[in-house]
Amino acid sequence: MSEPSAGRVTGQSWGRYPHCPKNTQRLLPVVSRHTSLPAFDGTVLPHGAGRSYGDSNLNPGGALLMVRSLDRFIAFDPASGVLCCEAGVTLAEVLDIALPQGWFLPVTPGTRYATVGGSIANDVHGKNHHRTGSFGCHVRALELLRSDGARHQLQPGDVLFSATVGGLGLTGVILSAELQLRRVPGPWLETESIRFDTLDDFFSLSQESADQFEYTVAWIDCLASGKHLGRGHFLRGDHVSGDANAPTPATVARQSMPLVPPFSLVNALTLRPFNTLYYWRQLVRRKRALTHYQSYFYPLDGISHWNRMYGPKGFLQHQCVLPSAIARDAVKDLLREISRSGNGSFLAVLKEFGNRPSPGMLSFPRAGTTLALDFRNNGESVLKLFDRLDAIVAEAGGAIYPAKDAHMSGQLFRAGYPRWQEFSRYIDPNFSSAFWRRVMA
Repeated sequence: MSEPSAGRVTGQSWGRYPHCPKNTQRLLPVVSRHTSLPAFDGTVLPHGAGRSYGDSNLNPGGALLMVRSLDRFIAFDPASGVLCCEAGVTLAEVLDIALPQGWFLPVTPGTRYATVGGSIANDVHGKNHHRTGSFGCHVRALELLRSDGARHQLQPGDVLFSATVGGLGLTGVILSAELQLRRVPGPWLETESIRFDTLDDFFSLSQESADQFEYTVAWIDCLASGKHLGRGHFLRGDHVSGDANAPTPATVARQSMPLVPPFSLVNALTLRPFNTLYYWRQLVRRKRALTHYQSYFYPLDGISHWNRMYGPKGFLQHQCVLPSAIARDAVKDLLREISRSGNGSFLAVLKEFGNRPSPGMLSFPRAGTTLALDFRNNGESVLKLFDRLDAIVAEAGGAIYPAKDAHMSGQLFRAGYPRWQEFSRYIDPNFSSAFWRRVMA
C-alpha cells in the first residue's frame, strides 16, 4: 500500500525546511528507464518520494528529475530472495511483493515510503545495523544514467558504485537496482520494551542485546536532566512466525494530518508532558509483545503527512554518529545541552552502530553511537542550539547525516566525510543540490 503523494509534486523536503517555493525549481518527469533524460537548463537532481528532511533533495534555481514514476518490478526469484526493480519503487511496494513469499528488506529506515533509489543514494540504516550494516551492503547491482547519456551497470567494487551508494543523487540517476532480501517466517516480531533510568543503562542494555537480538534501538527522554539524564525505553526484537490469523495494522484505517496548522503542535506546552507520559507508558520494567512489522518499524507511517504537525515553518533533524570510545560522554553532553535549551524533541532515537563498513564513499553509518532528534523550527533559537550541538560532534570527531541535515557547516561535513574530495571526482557535472552547494561554499 503506497502513501498518498506527499512530496511527489511539490519538490519540497519532508522537513519543510528550508522553504523552497515550487517555482524556483523545475519538475521534470522521468517516465522510462529506457529513454534519455528530459531536456533541462542549468543543473538537475533526482527526486523520489521526498522523504529526505533537509536540503539534500532540493535544487533551487535548477531542476528536479521526478523518478517516482520508475515504479516497475523487473524480476524476483522467490527461491533466492533476489529482487530487481526500478529505482522509484517504494520499500512498501517491495514488502507487498516479497513478504507474502517469505522475504523482508535486509535493512529498513523508519518509513516504508522511501524509494529504493533514495535508500541507495542516502545509504539508509535501520535497527539492525549492528548485524547487517547499511542498505548499500545488500545492493548486488545498479544501473546509473549520466547526463551525457552514458549508462553504467555497476556492482560492488566498482568505484562509481562506491560513489553512488550514499552519493546523495549527485553521480547521476539510479534507474534500477538488484537487492538481496532476507528470509523471514512472517510479518511478526517478538519484541521487548525495557524502561531504563540512565544513559549508562542504555549502553549496558545495548551491549547485552547486540548478540542476542537482530533489532535494537532506544527512545530517549531528551528533556530529562540530573539523575534522570538519558532515561528512556530500550526496544529489541526478532522475527517470529506469529499468528497467521491475527489482524494486521493494514486492516485499520490510517490517521492523517489533513492540513498544516498555523503554529507547531510540538512546542513547550506539549513536549514535556508528552515525554513524561511516554516514559511512564509502561509501569513494569520489561514488557514482551508480539508485534506486527508495520507497528514496530514504521509507527509514524500510521499518520499520513505527520510532518505537518510542526506547522508552516517545518522542523529540522539533528542526527549524528559519535566514535565508540567517547560516545558515552559525548551523548551526555548533547543531552545536557538539549535539556538546558528547552528545545526538546519527542522523536529522540539512540542506537549503537556495528562494525560492518558501508560501501559508499559518503556513507553515514559507521561504528559508533547515533543520536537523532527532531526539533520544531522556532528560528534563531534552534539554529543556535544546532551550533552548540555541532561543536560537540566536531570535538568528538563525529559526523552529521546529510539526508537529515539543513544546517551543518562545510567544515564539519568535510571533517566527517574524509573521502569527499575523492567523491567529488565522480559527481555528474550537470548534477547539483542545495546541500552540496552549501557544504562546498
